[in-house]
Amino acid sequence: MENSRRKFIKNIGGSVAALSVAPTVSPNENIVHKSLVSKAKVSANDKIRIGLIGAGIIGHYDTDTALKVDGIELVAVCDLYTGRIERAKEKWGNSLFTTNDYRELLAKKDIDAVLICTPDHWHQKMAIDAMNAGKHVYCEKPMIQKIEDGHAIIETQKKTGKVFQVGSQRASSVAILEAKKYFESGIIGELTYVEAYCDRTDAKGAWQYSIPTDASPQTIDFDKFLGNAPKVPFSAKRFFRWRNYKDYGTGSAGDLTVHLLTGLHTITSSIGPNKIFALGEVNYWKDGRDAYDLINSFMTYPQAKTHPSFQLYTRINLASGEGKGGFGIKLIGTDGAIDIGWNDFKVKTLKRSVAPGFGGYDSFDSFSAKQKEDYKKWYSEKYGDKKGGYEMGKTIEFAPPANYDDRLDHMISFFNGIRSNSPILEDATFGLRTAGPSIACNISAEKNKALNWDAEKMKLINAS
Repeated sequence: MENSRRKFIKNIGGSVAALSVAPTVSPNENIVHKSLVSKAKVSANDKIRIGLIGAGIIGHYDTDTALKVDGIELVAVCDLYTGRIERAKEKWGNSLFTTNDYRELLAKKDIDAVLICTPDHWHQKMAIDAMNAGKHVYCEKPMIQKIEDGHAIIETQKKTGKVFQVGSQRASSVAILEAKKYFESGIIGELTYVEAYCDRTDAKGAWQYSIPTDASPQTIDFDKFLGNAPKVPFSAKRFFRWRNYKDYGTGSAGDLTVHLLTGLHTITSSIGPNKIFALGEVNYWKDGRDAYDLINSFMTYPQAKTHPSFQLYTRINLASGEGKGGFGIKLIGTDGAIDIGWNDFKVKTLKRSVAPGFGGYDSFDSFSAKQKEDYKKWYSEKYGDKKGGYEMGKTIEFAPPANYDDRLDHMISFFNGIRSNSPILEDATFGLRTAGPSIACNISAEKNKALNWDAEKMKLINAS
């Protein structure tokens, strides 16, 4: 691994540093600060007309971001709540085509691509229908609600040749892509362990979203919302806070663990774990939900061409008492660690002495006086005056540019795929390889058993 370290240092001014401006000097001489720079560039800006299916929170975020890309035009919006249709026209113009039936939107010939921002239980059907209708698809994460739904999306994408991208922007984050280069350089030695977490604290972070006062069967097509989910009486809470219910969403694991796996898989080029065990419960938000607000998982990743075998621990806590929330992925190797926030990260390294040292918390003190002298002589002959322990290298800290938005980079990737056929990293296969293990966490917690996952075939082996 020392060779990898020397190679990294030699190349630090080249490809690895290409995304960064010159380092700045820190008052702490052991820290080097660098600014990350996005390399996402818009391809030739042929007009692309998009339709939005699902004009809720993430629908607005995704659409607003898409419209920042040159040449993108919003022409249609579909939603089941009349208030959202009204708001869409207020915000994006009265000329919009609007409907509460996504099939009418897909039938329009002037739409090139759709953003699917609906509850999880609609993702598969809408994505397949959209590609079969000749539309490119940007589908919010997780790609599917049920693991077995994923392969049909993969096959439809292959059959139609349409661009399909999953909406976990971690795959396009400048921090994730730069951290990938540092990981591949070998600077942290052999990867052994990864810990990843997403903590939230307040009600909105736990999906207790606002419910409009006019929510009723007259303003919401609740039967369409249910789709193939179990039939229940009208519930505005289920409609606006659908993530809290297993019938429509995938809970903390599907919504947030999938972000963690997206970042990890992008950095390591891994196709996934082979064993998954999780514990989950409704710990704090006892508001009628049946989706976990606390879920911890432990996964093992077998050795692959791009990484050694390693272990992964994930935590999603929607009621953190620390009061700060947060998101992080820490890759811990034998010679260092890469510690990633949302769009920032740190690299720490160390160098161990070749000598073990002696004394302190050590059996040396239990030796007789004569044996101590004999041992010192033996140690000196073998190691000279080398001491044990290790020395920390300089910490390299990376920060994103002001107002950086990884969602915009992700949208650029999607539209470049349409315009110039550039590669899509987070395609349907990638999407299933992150959504599958994430959703498996729910299954493991429900069954209180470890599960085996076939990452190549993307399926559970012993789920029964």
